[in-house]
Amino acid sequence: NCGNGKPWDRSYDDLVSFVKEFGHARIPLKFPPNPSLGMWVSTQRQSYKKYLKGDSSSKMIADRILLLKKSVLNGSLIIDQYGIDHMRHL
Repeated sequence: NCGNGKPWDRSYDDLVSFVKEFGHARIPLKFPPNPSLGMWVSTQRQSYKKYLKGDSSSKMIADRILLLKKSVLNGSLIIDQYGIDHMRHL
């Protein structure tokens, strides 16, 4: 992430496009059309968990949390209010 947030915004847009196309947010770690997207989602989950624990190394901010919480479709969550990664069991 750069300080201006632009790379984050582009990745978020890619996430939204993925959810629209596939109907879920279970992005493979190495998704062929966009290999970095799965890693980006994984990083967001980890950062959110750190944020919930009060870890100052988290880069998660309130605006991003709200956006990620809106990325819900057919019960596929990126993050929820508890920081649970619902995709790891699928």
